[in-house]
Amino acid sequence: RAGIIQGVVTALAIIFGGLLAAVKLELFRDFEPHLTITHEVSHRRVGDSYVHIAVKAALHNTSKVRVDIHSAIFRVHQVAPFTDAEVESLYIQVFEDRDYDELQWPTLDEIRPAWDGNGLIIEPGEAQSQVIEFIVSVDHEAVLVYTYFSNPNYSEGRKVPQGWGEATVYDISEKREEPR
Repeated sequence: RAGIIQGVVTALAIIFGGLLAAVKLELFRDFEPHLTITHEVSHRRVGDSYVHIAVKAALHNTSKVRVDIHSAIFRVHQVAPFTDAEVESLYIQVFEDRDYDELQWPTLDEIRPAWDGNGLIIEPGEAQSQVIEFIVSVDHEAVLVYTYFSNPNYSEGRKVPQGWGEATVYDISEKREEPR
């Protein structure tokens, strides 16, 4: 009877030790990258006809693997003002053209930053910010700020995402300007 108890206790100790090692050494961790993007947008009027828009994209690596980014897209789209006919045209386009699943707002400006050979590296649990600036006409009342960061580890057939995007609608006319 003592031998059976000793064997069961030994087996349980080995199983418990294996589970503890797996958790502590992260043996079964997810090796897919995950990136969370948030925007901070601000503006100020420059001159009589233009508005300076600063977009700060905060990138937070929520995975357990390093995220390497080699290219990105920052875009500003016009959201307002539009006439009713123009809005209806944009809305109808989504239903007629099956390649799009969202409204195709007119692009005001696009910037594609690129990093050197090492890319933009974000270690697990860390965050980095990227700031891009745009100049648009004061005639625009609202803009959609869109950012997209590509995943160089993407390949067809894997569950790894192609990249990470975020969109924020920013009302220029209703926000208080930053002090000059």
